Formats: sequence, structure tokens, C-alpha cells
Amino acid sequence: MKHYLSINDLDNLQQTVAEALQLKKDPFALEHLGRQKTICLLFFNNSLRTRLSTQKAARQLGMDVMVMNFGQEGWQLEYGDGSVMDKGKSEHVREAAQVVSQYADIVAIRAFAQLLHRERDEAEEVLRGFSSFASVPIVNLESSVAHPLQALADAITLAENNTKARPKVVLSWAPHPKALPHAVANSFVRMMHLQDADFVITHPEGYALDPKITKNVPLVHDQEEALKGADFVYVKNWSSYTAYGEVLNQDPNWRMSLDKLKHAKFMHCLPVRRNMVVEDAVLDSGQSLVIQQAHNRTYAAQVVLKRLLEQM
Repeated sequence: MKHYLSINDLDNLQQTVAEALQLKKDPFALEHLGRQKTICLLFFNNSLRTRLSTQKAARQLGMDVMVMNFGQEGWQLEYGDGSVMDKGKSEHVREAAQVVSQYADIVAIRAFAQLLHRERDEAEEVLRGFSSFASVPIVNLESSVAHPLQALADAITLAENNTKARPKVVLSWAPHPKALPHAVANSFVRMMHLQDADFVITHPEGYALDPKITKNVPLVHDQEEALKGADFVYVKNWSSYTAYGEVLNQDPNWRMSLDKLKHAKFMHCLPVRRNMVVEDAVLDSGQSLVIQQAHNRTYAAQVVLKRLLEQM
């Protein structure tokens, strides 16, 4: 594994989950792996779980950690080839990536979608720019169209809580006051393609995700129909893909409730808007796995860093 940019960069999801669960039992067992190694975390956007869990994971492997809020503290970067840099951008990613590579053994980057131009977001300028020109491994801490560390944490959480040979897992859209990117939903779908499960996506008309990612997953516009017999319900908002970045629907009837959830376990990546996306009663119930998911972010990051360090 040269970089970790997508959940599909893992050669075997189930084996990776098993390794993560072993690390969870003894987090400092491999502390020697990262000794005298440094990870640099570059944040172009805000973060809570991703920032803290990745720092903790790195330190449990013995690594030194450097953090830079690049969006506020770094020079504006240019990504285009052949650009005449006569305006506001002071540095090209070609130099920036090579320079950062001299200071760190692994570079991890968080850079969200702008939700203005689909083609530009899908090009992943920041992530692809660094992975193209860096001489060290790059880890995706959430990019324009993917959040593979969250998806791995979700896989760990499913493994810890599943009691069936083939569970039913539902990804449900929920209302939100802002236009949100597709990264979490995309990576969750990609992860579920690697699982032995009955997987269904439910959302209102106009909110279909990228068909290249969803492929043959059943899409149901009747939320309550989709939720029948569910063992796990993953709730997430995303903006329109076809009317890119637009909010087409804020129907409160799509909010998750205990009545809809029935006996299923509730999952969400956090942060979550209470009583907009999901009712208090769900989040405060024993059916909610959101805190466990957040805890597993550490071991998702740690197993990825372990794999990269083992190759050095």
C-alpha cells in the first residue's frame, strides 16, 4: 500500500479490521514501529475526531506528530500545470509536497469539497497533488469525495456489533440546513461493497449518489420501506449530485426516530445536528453506536499507519 487514499487501497478489509481490533486490545504493543518517525497532519478544513484520533494513533505507534492548519497558516497553493502564478497563489503543490516530504515520513491531509464544480471536486486537486509529488506516503483524512478512515472505523464498529451471518444495513439520507459533501456516504458505500451484507440506500428523489460508486446497490425512495428488518441504520446528509451541491429537500419526515429505527443499531459519523438529523431519543439510547464509532477512529488510523510503517 503506497498511500491510503481510498478504502479500496486495503488489500483485505476483513483482515485489516481484525488487525485493528487486535491493536485496540493492546494499543502500545507496536510502539517501536514509529520510533524516530514523524507524521505531518495538514488541515485545510476543521476537524475534531480526525485530528485527535490520528494524533493519538500515531503516538501509540511511537511517532512524533506535527500539525499545521494549512488553510489558515500556509501559502495559497496552485495545482494547475503550466500556470502563470501572477495572482494570489504563492506556491505550487509541486514544491510544497516535496518540501513537506523532507520533514515527515508520512503526510496526512484533510481537504473538503467546495461543492461548486463537480469535476473539480472529483479531480481531488489537493489530495492528488500531494500524492503525485510527495516522496512519502499520503493518508486521506477526508477529501472532496472520500473519507476512508471513517469508513474503516465504521467497518470495525459493524464487526464488533454484528451477530448475523448476513445483516441488513441501510444508509439513509437525512435533512440538514447546509449543503454537505458526499465523502462519508461515498466511502461507506465503497466499504459496504466489500461486506457480506444486505445493503440498501434510501433517500428522497434527486439525491442519488454517484452511480459509479453505488453501482447495483438497491435505491429506495420510501424510507420506512427501506428500514424494514434493518440491523444497522447509518444516517447521513449529502447534497445533490446531479444538481451538484444544491439542497433540494429539507423534509423533516426524513429525520431518524426510535419509531423508525425499531431494533436496529444507529450509526453516524459525527458531528450530528440533534433533532434535525436525528432525535435526541435515538442518540441517547442504547441503540446508538456513534461514540463507539468515534472511538474506533483511533484504531482505524492506527492500523493504516501500522501498514505504512511496516513498509519502511
